[in-house]
Amino acid sequence: HIISKLKMDQCSSAANNNVSSIDLLEDAQTPHSLQNPPPQSPAAAASSEDLSQLSAQDAADHLFRDSEILAPMVRASTTPLRTLALSHGASLTFTEELIDRSIFPTERIVNKELGTIDYRVPVNTYSKKVQKRMAADSDNPDSKNGAILLRIDPIVERNKLIYQMGTGEADLAVQAATRVINDVDGMDVNMGCPKKFSVSGGMGSALLDDVKRACDVVSTLRRNSGRKPVSAKIRLLDHTDPRPTLDFARALIKSGANAVTIHGRIVGDESHSAARWPTLVEVVRQLKQTESVPIVVN
Repeated sequence: HIISKLKMDQCSSAANNNVSSIDLLEDAQTPHSLQNPPPQSPAAAASSEDLSQLSAQDAADHLFRDSEILAPMVRASTTPLRTLALSHGASLTFTEELIDRSIFPTERIVNKELGTIDYRVPVNTYSKKVQKRMAADSDNPDSKNGAILLRIDPIVERNKLIYQMGTGEADLAVQAATRVINDVDGMDVNMGCPKKFSVSGGMGSALLDDVKRACDVVSTLRRNSGRKPVSAKIRLLDHTDPRPTLDFARALIKSGANAVTIHGRIVGDESHSAARWPTLVEVVRQLKQTESVPIVVN
């Protein structure tokens, strides 16, 4: 399904809405597609609210609660898919994971023809060989001016876009966030990717084995992000025992995370294997009892 549902547990507001976390987790398994889009959520309907006037936590509550969310997917969560998902019922989307350093050389360009904000990597930052190949790309003649790393539709995606970064160092995370913070609605740190390129750089699921460094990234981002919320996406840390995941999530929240997404598999699980629902349900149940920030399940 195009819309990969990151379904929000209502935490402290669940009782007020007569919705339990188990109901939400079961609903997350209800299939939706572009041909069968879900109804517009309250969060989507209220997207015109000025989030800049809210605290970071209030903004996170506005963005993540009662929301249908397009999950971040590498080489997929670009502008066409994000805006398509929004048109079919998603109320919030994530960018694909972008490595912290990748945004540093970009130039922020207002694309008047498309009405977008483009972050373009200048062509002179590439090798001569790559420049030659880009100049000969007849399918994408604009590539001769450099590659678009990130493109944002400031009208369609207003109040609906979270920037996800791959990072393992607090100072690099802040530098990356500073580049884009005025064009997005929140910052998310990928702490769940198990791919070699991510783990070998100390990013992604490597952070699950280093709670101190993970919390340093979150707390440093929180101190430097003003009213923009900071979130993290993690995985289950054990296939049956909820305690390691609970401890890690609570540490992130204590460090300032305004929301936490939990992927229902452990490192090593294949993407086509079933999520570990019993463990995920228990993690959400217990977090709901003690934490007030949005908990998103993936």
